[in-house]
This record gives sequence, structure tokens and C-alpha cells, in this order.
Amino acid sequence: MASNSSPTKVVTGEVRLSYVRLFEPYSNKPDQEPRYSCTILIPKSDKATLAKIEKAFAAAAEAGMTKHFGGRIPKNLKRTLHDGDEEADLDRNPEYEGHMFMALSSKARPGVVDEALNPIMDQSQVYSGCYGRVSMNAFAYSGESKGLSFGLDNVQFLRDGEPLGGVKTRAEDDFADDGDLL
Repeated sequence: MASNSSPTKVVTGEVRLSYVRLFEPYSNKPDQEPRYSCTILIPKSDKATLAKIEKAFAAAAEAGMTKHFGGRIPKNLKRTLHDGDEEADLDRNPEYEGHMFMALSSKARPGVVDEALNPIMDQSQVYSGCYGRVSMNAFAYSGESKGLSFGLDNVQFLRDGEPLGGVKTRAEDDFADDGDLL
């Protein structure tokens, strides 16, 4: 039986995955430690998942009040949950329309399973554009800024979707016609 006893843990309903890096850690900055990551697109109509996220944010804020917030929760905390209609570049990412979005990452490799809970080892099965569920944990942080975020725990692939970020052709298809050789 699944355990979801932590007030900061959230298991989402169906979300769309974007910027998927679940099998190999990645960093686009030389001074940043590579991490496993993905961005999740949560339909605004999924009120249950959004309510769970808000409840977990509140629990993380309460837990971090002394350590990170000096005994009082700041009014303008940074948060990782963003409105796709207002904060995304819809020309570049039109799929964010009508969604809330959140970038998640982890130093540890997340578990990745299929709908029947079998481990997925083939990276090509979980890609930007597919649909799944995600487990994640909220936490408070402080430093240059103060805020609330979520760490990526695990991913469950649910179904295929239209790939995002352009379609890559297969090498076999690109080189099948040897009549074009110089």
C-alpha cells in the first residue's frame, strides 16, 4: 500500500512532461552540479493536484519558518509553481497555455516506472511531450532569495503524447537512401 504520510509530499494527477532529463543528470551551467530534472505541465482544470501543491507549500513554509525565514513567513516568497498563461513564452512553448508549470530536479536519479509499475530503462520511452504522474516533496529555502520549491522523487509514465521541442529523425531514415553519396 502506498504511503503518503508526509505533509510536504505530493503525487500529481496526470501531467505532461517537458524538458525531460530523468536518466542522465544535466546542467547547462559549468558551475552548477548536474541534476536529474523535468518540467511538469499541470492542467488548470486539475484542481485536486493544485490543491495538494498548495497544501504542501504551506507545510514546507511552516517547517522552514525558523530555519529559513527568521520565525516569520515572508509575504513575497518565490515559488516554483507558475502560470503558463502569464509567465511562459507561449510563442516558444504554446503547450503551456491553460496550464500551471513547475520545474523539478533532484541530485538522485528518480525512479521511473510504467503504468503497471514496472521499471523503465529505455530513455526513449519517457520524453518531452508524454504524460505521466510525478511524486515530489516541497521544501523551503533561503540564500540569495527565500522561497518554496519541490524536489523530484519519482515519475510514472502513463501515455504517449506529441513530442515537444521538435521531432528528431532516426539515423536509419536519414541515411537509408545511399544514392545521395558524393
